[in-house]
Amino acid sequence: MRRECKGKREQKVAGLRCSLKTASLTAPLRDGVLDHRLTQRGEGQLPRRRRLSAPHGTALRTVSCNDGRWKEQVIAMPALPLDKLQLTERDPKTGKLRTLPALHPEIKADRSFVLYRPPPVVRDPALVEEFLERAKFIADDLNWLLALPHDKFWCQVIFDETLQKCLDSYLRYAPRKFDALLDCHPEVNDMQKCLHRSVFLTFLRMSTHKESKDHFITPSVFGEIIYNNFLFDIPKILDLCVLFGKGNGLLLQKMIENIFTQQPSYFSDLDETLPTVLQVFNNILHKCGLQCEGASAEPQKLEEKVNVTPGNMPLQELKDIVLYLCDTCTTLWAFLDVFPLACQTFQKHEFCYRLASFYELAIPELESAIKKRHYEDNSVFADLWRRISHSRKRMIEAFHILINQVCLQPILESSRENIQPFIEEFLQIFTSVLQERRFLRDYDELFPVEDDVSLLQQASSTLDETRTAYILQAVESAWEGVDRRKAQVIKDPTPLAASNGASAIVESTAEDIEELGAAYASEDECAGAAAAPIAKVSGVELDSLISQVKDLLPDLGEGFILACLEEYSYNAEQVINNILEDKLVPYLDKLDRTMQRQLKPDPTPLVTSRYNVFQNDEFDVFSRDSVDVSRIQKGKRREKDTTRSLLNDKRLVAEQKERYSQYSVIVEEIPVQQGEAQLYKEDYEDEYDDTYDGNQVGANDADSDDELISRRPFTIPQVLRPKGQEEGLEEEEEDEEEEEEAEKERTKDHFVQDPAVLRERAEARRLAYLARKGHKHDSSAVVGNVKGHGQNRETVQERRKKEANKSTRANHNRRVMADRKRNKGMIPS
Repeated sequence: MRRECKGKREQKVAGLRCSLKTASLTAPLRDGVLDHRLTQRGEGQLPRRRRLSAPHGTALRTVSCNDGRWKEQVIAMPALPLDKLQLTERDPKTGKLRTLPALHPEIKADRSFVLYRPPPVVRDPALVEEFLERAKFIADDLNWLLALPHDKFWCQVIFDETLQKCLDSYLRYAPRKFDALLDCHPEVNDMQKCLHRSVFLTFLRMSTHKESKDHFITPSVFGEIIYNNFLFDIPKILDLCVLFGKGNGLLLQKMIENIFTQQPSYFSDLDETLPTVLQVFNNILHKCGLQCEGASAEPQKLEEKVNVTPGNMPLQELKDIVLYLCDTCTTLWAFLDVFPLACQTFQKHEFCYRLASFYELAIPELESAIKKRHYEDNSVFADLWRRISHSRKRMIEAFHILINQVCLQPILESSRENIQPFIEEFLQIFTSVLQERRFLRDYDELFPVEDDVSLLQQASSTLDETRTAYILQAVESAWEGVDRRKAQVIKDPTPLAASNGASAIVESTAEDIEELGAAYASEDECAGAAAAPIAKVSGVELDSLISQVKDLLPDLGEGFILACLEEYSYNAEQVINNILEDKLVPYLDKLDRTMQRQLKPDPTPLVTSRYNVFQNDEFDVFSRDSVDVSRIQKGKRREKDTTRSLLNDKRLVAEQKERYSQYSVIVEEIPVQQGEAQLYKEDYEDEYDDTYDGNQVGANDADSDDELISRRPFTIPQVLRPKGQEEGLEEEEEDEEEEEEAEKERTKDHFVQDPAVLRERAEARRLAYLARKGHKHDSSAVVGNVKGHGQNRETVQERRKKEANKSTRANHNRRVMADRKRNKGMIPS
């Protein structure tokens, strides 16, 4: 029994070994787990592999045994994009296997994201606790979202509406850099930094279509996903730029460029959004009682007559307008700075001209209103002034970015043959804004126009110098009456990007909240070079302002009044108002109110400030200590040489001879050799030249002697003629006229002339003849034009004169004469 069992066991083991020789072992590899599958073949069959189905992103390991040799091979499967991937899972209701796309609503996890609320304004423990709890919920949810795998992350992003509302609320209510500085609790600041970082990382992952070679989405499908599900839109992109642009500029630029590249429809959305941005400027002007060129020309209702100006509007409304303007200008500048490719779309709407026009209208009015208004708290004035100064600077920088991207950068990058359209665009833009003097002056202060024109001159040899000179002259005229000072533009260094991931870069975004106080408190950051230049008042104008204050407040000293005027920008009304209400700034309150004015010595005395033609010459005793007295002559200089010696001095003649001898122009004597004299005699002819005697020079001139002699003889005036000679003279005149007409008939051309012209000439001759006869011309103006076509002024005057004087001739007053006869009894009644 044992032998039989032993034999059967050995036979079974031998058969198993034989089977193992022809066995193939295949296993899919994923996450380090090996799934062994063994297939047995019959003897004599060649070993072959069998490819098994494996999940997405896996590799197949194949183990073969042939002739006692084991061979292992790993085969990589091609990765599928997430939009084409299919997942197989059991239906939780039926328990059957089903196939679903990787992006499906049922894969989304059930999680509710809460909305963001800004940090509390005051340090209320209850409000602080509420903010911390809410912010912690959001931060934890976002960290959970970022930890999800690629497919589940995109399912949550696409199909979870609460997530989109949470992110949108943060973009809307998160504090900007130049918002009012809040005295926040340290825990609030730390939580805000953490939340700021998580939100940016979330948007960064949402804008990336390829995380690795195994986890990616088809670019075209990615563009449709973010566009159709409103994961990004133009307002969100603008908020992203203004919130995360500082410290993450390079990463944010790649992020937005990828969005616009994968979905070009965002360019059309931006094009449709720009009219709304321009309408924002018009709304601000309308609130200030101003009107901008290009605004809607709708008829205004009578009851809507605008009487509100920045000077008389409520303080809260003025603060809202300044805050609105600051936020708009900062957002536009941040977007153009991060994504310069949008400049072409902006310029399609003439954004440069509209921006300069708005600047010229709104900024001076708002600045004047902020300066002249009375404030109970000086911090309000400082806040408004910093905001309006920051807005001005951002508008000028946005204009420069547009000029640089639309005109200057293409000129530097293009060849000389293709730069002419960009040069023309530059000249047209600046020609359109030349009338905006304040804007032109402030722009030239930060970015000198002369440097840009110099660049154009270096790039093109065919530049229109007339237009460039006109532009430069207009810039110079904009500085008239203002102290010109060029600002040194210091650009922030470009932040360095870490190559090992976004987490190292987002660390710098936390600096934005920390720098709120420092940047907001620094007036140089806000006002800086773009601050409104104030012309210094001096001389008679300054004396007039001091006397204007002293007339109302005679007990004040001129020195104290001068200090107040310098503090309040030489506004006498504001100085008087603040002194009477006792609301001067602290350092003015500490001054002595009877302080007298100290006259400053003139730094340039008369001697050093004089200018004449003898300035700094060898005899200028004011600029040099030693003068050569021997070269000074007092009185008329007497010449030692006599007249004869001067006449005998032929040095000048010798010099001239030597000079002209080099040109062989002057030859005094020609040496004639023997036998050559006869040759010279034959060349000379002493005969009269009658070549031009046949030409009658001057014979046909207008002032020839015949014409002067045959002029009209002298005629005695008609008044001085005797009575007997009048008829004879008239006959002579008629004979002369007949002779003239006969002469014309002989010399006239037989070409048929216009009959109308002939009638006019005949009428003119007839009238001239009647005038010489003394006949009074009966004006035909009485006849006038055809009835119904109107009469001219001459016809009306003639008709009135004829009506008034018609009784002097003809028989128009028969009734009056008949009445007269009847009254005298000559006619029986």
